[in-house]
Amino acid sequence: MVSYVIRRLLQAALVMLVVAFVSFSLFRFAGDPVNNMVGQEATQADRQALRDRLGLNDPFPIQFANFVIDALQGEFGISYRLQRPVEDLIVERMPATLELVAVSAVLALITGIPLGVYCGIHRESWISRTLLTLSLVGVSLPTFVIGILLIYLFSVQMLWLPSFGRGEVVQLGWWSTGFLTVSGWHALILPSITLSLFQLTLILRLVRSEMLEVMRTDYIKFARARGLSDRAINFGHALKNTLVPVITIVGLNIGSLIAFSIITETVFNWPGMGLLFIKAVQFADVPIMAAYLTMVAFVFVSINLMVDLLYYAVDPRLKVDKGAAVGRLS
Repeated sequence: MVSYVIRRLLQAALVMLVVAFVSFSLFRFAGDPVNNMVGQEATQADRQALRDRLGLNDPFPIQFANFVIDALQGEFGISYRLQRPVEDLIVERMPATLELVAVSAVLALITGIPLGVYCGIHRESWISRTLLTLSLVGVSLPTFVIGILLIYLFSVQMLWLPSFGRGEVVQLGWWSTGFLTVSGWHALILPSITLSLFQLTLILRLVRSEMLEVMRTDYIKFARARGLSDRAINFGHALKNTLVPVITIVGLNIGSLIAFSIITETVFNWPGMGLLFIKAVQFADVPIMAAYLTMVAFVFVSINLMVDLLYYAVDPRLKVDKGAAVGRLS
């Protein structure tokens, strides 16, 4: 296990280096930030001095090396647009994004898994068919369309929920949370539903298909022949084996929730990292864009590592295969 973890950590470091290189390379063609930072009255000498101060005149290898060295120390440079350290901006916006992602992930899990299990066990019922039909709608509609529809229905027509912002927040040290205020929870409902709907439908259909496949296996038939109850078979045997591929998808989806929260945050003007990234793209703010993508890649890599380690706890076949391999080598 230790050698496996070390090997995966080395692979993760290589992936992070490649992602940092690709993102930093692409954003060099996003535009010239100096044109947005100075006025029309600025002279060419002023522009040149600003480029020297930002390090934009250095060769690309030096710029990238400085970016990697600073990133390892938790520093991502100065924002061209806001003239503040990028890490400070990310820390300010991180609580809003993480709270939105956490609520969306929990909502997708606690709704998608039970509904998927029900559709797998009662696949011929009208409720199951209705849920599958609705899930097609959730998968097909773009996220921004779902957000606009929810805003129109619950904010414009019914006047129940706010259509933008985060509501009142409470400062707990450096962390700002909306979980401790009523308006914070009200503001969180619509964006969390919008962000979670695609993941919910994906989990529902995945759990259903895995349940149908597991229920046709021989050991389920043997369990029924032994006289075990349907509850023990469905939840004690079938669901446990169904969760192995679900863990992989859920792990990747949590990373994708952070990556794709950009659209939801833009629709609801949610003050998170996604909205910060969109404004950085409009301004060609390379330090923020590179830092955001590097951070998202780090989340994906970390989740993949945790998912792989969870396999050993959920799927006993991996331990058996490992033990058999060691036996053959000896």
